[in-house]
Amino acid sequence: MQVTVIGPEASVFRGEADAVTAPAYDGEVGILPNHAPLMTLLGKGTLRVKHGATEHRFTVQGGFLQVVSNRVRVVAEQVAPAV
Repeated sequence: MQVTVIGPEASVFRGEADAVTAPAYDGEVGILPNHAPLMTLLGKGTLRVKHGATEHRFTVQGGFLQVVSNRVRVVAEQVAPAV
C-alpha cells in the first residue's frame, strides 16, 4: 500500500507499507493491503507504518485517515516522529 502522512506544515512520510495502525477517535484501527474504503477521525496516539522489518512511528493528534484503492492518507493536526 502507498502511505502518505501529512502534517500542518508539510508531508512527513511517503512510502510503501505492509500494515498501518492508527489511533482513531474511538479506538485503534488497523489497515492491511486491500482494505475496504474507510474514512475516520484521528484521536491522540501513535501512528505505526510497517514495511517489512522497518517500522516508522509518529505521534499524531486530530485530523483524519482515509483509505481508498490501497492508498492510505493520514492528515493530522499535529504530527511528530515518536521517540
